[in-house]
Amino acid sequence: MNLHYSRTLSYAKIISNLVNQGQNCRAIALFRQVRENGVQVTEFLLSAIVRACGRLAAIKQGKQFHCMAIKHGFNRDLILMTSLVDMYCKCTHIKDARHMFVEMPERDFVATNCMISGLCWSHLTLEAIKLFNNMSKRDVGSWNSLISGLGHNSEGRLGLAFFEKMRVEGAEVDVMTMVSVLSICSDLAAFRNGKQLHCLVMKYGFELYLPVGNAVIDMYAKCGCMEDACLCFWNMPLKNVVSWTALIAGYGKQGQGIEALKAFDAMEIEGVRPNKITFLGALYACSHAGLVQEGRRVFNTMVNKYSTTPMMEHYTCMVDLLARSGCFDEAYNFIGRMPIKPDSKLLTAFLSSCCSHKNLELGKSVGQKLLESEPDEAGAYMLLSNFYGLVGDWQGVAKVRRLMLDRGIRKEKASTWIEINKTVHSFESGDRSHPLSEEIYNCLQHLFRKLKINGYVPNTSMVMQHVDEQTKEEIVLGHSEKLAIGLGLISTPAGTRIVIVKNLRMCADCHVVTGLISKIEGREIVARDSSRFHHFKDGLCSCGNHW
Repeated sequence: MNLHYSRTLSYAKIISNLVNQGQNCRAIALFRQVRENGVQVTEFLLSAIVRACGRLAAIKQGKQFHCMAIKHGFNRDLILMTSLVDMYCKCTHIKDARHMFVEMPERDFVATNCMISGLCWSHLTLEAIKLFNNMSKRDVGSWNSLISGLGHNSEGRLGLAFFEKMRVEGAEVDVMTMVSVLSICSDLAAFRNGKQLHCLVMKYGFELYLPVGNAVIDMYAKCGCMEDACLCFWNMPLKNVVSWTALIAGYGKQGQGIEALKAFDAMEIEGVRPNKITFLGALYACSHAGLVQEGRRVFNTMVNKYSTTPMMEHYTCMVDLLARSGCFDEAYNFIGRMPIKPDSKLLTAFLSSCCSHKNLELGKSVGQKLLESEPDEAGAYMLLSNFYGLVGDWQGVAKVRRLMLDRGIRKEKASTWIEINKTVHSFESGDRSHPLSEEIYNCLQHLFRKLKINGYVPNTSMVMQHVDEQTKEEIVLGHSEKLAIGLGLISTPAGTRIVIVKNLRMCADCHVVTGLISKIEGREIVARDSSRFHHFKDGLCSCGNHW
């Protein structure tokens, strides 16, 4: 064997191994070093280094290596071209990826699957589905690429439909399939589907695979079934930091802060080192259970014991924890000591607590800083608008609305969905498109009259329209979560548990009303919003008003 070729092959294997181990920066550095030493460039070597660029989203370097491939005449090599397609997809340069894909002399499963994933990551799901449907043959990777891609694009229901199609066609199911579909069920809080998937996991023997076991725990936790999540967790033969983190985060979402901290302590006793996401879950749990002292302990443990540098999300959790509990001075001073500038999410969390505690003076200061930070999320602007409305500053409300228009920020529509008899029903605020709308509104109006007799006063403070109080009450009555609950009440037997999911945070009035409905109707109502779970029973909520 030629000595130069042998050296090149050895380096190619080393670099490829580094990429497979996730050491992409080292792989690129070694490639540059061997180039300086005069080692011959091959298509195999370039293919490995292009994969490293894709994983780092290093588009500039990736294009340089693409030029090198053309220079050396490797631009028609199938493996290298596939790596280039994958690299451009991972760097979200979908036009370049599409061009490379079209230029390929032949396309195998790997190249097509990369393209499907890339299209999904670029939010071009219709094109991805078309490419998938045009495949004469598909492997399990084809199905996985599309299903996981749909899940990432908030098209989980469609992803579940393709999974059903996959099974009907008798396609092979692997670990990645189960993880992807379980993840979709987690996002949708689709308990029935998730339960069925868990049965499939056990049928195929996938429960022994850590990623699948972790996905099952996460699914049950995000469906509000912590008993099932715990059962799966403790039955796992092996657990890693992801397993513990899923359990801790699950407790946090349920508002079970004490249980989350017990799990955190048990994790340390087991000798499992918590990572940044674990600490985030523990801090979140403290924040949503009002555990101020415990939250301080977790943060100090992260910094002092594990020498973990906090991310912005950790600082946000701490500020949220302190401000929620009314420790405004401490929260303000905490922000002042931060080594990084607070972002809009942190300021939004701070302002939210100012609103809740009616700390108007501090709220004005925080609101001004939030405006200056130029947030790109509609929620921040809506909170600001609501705050100015709360203090009667209608010029401030108008200013925020103008800024939203000028900056092209669009308010995300509030929507809530409920699953009844295997059918998902979705509602927006004021929605009257449902076939049973008349019955739903009649049910809610009847309930409102009963609630008012018992002292309920609608909270219309967040209605920004300049309309009379009666109209404001009608607007509040039509909130999406109330409509979903109304459908649940008229469509299910008395005493049946009602489960709803909302894409945004539950409003204060809906929170109060849901608790009252649970009492007068004798129903357990579970609501998952963007922040956490609320379990309403006998007029009380599991969150203890820490939401």
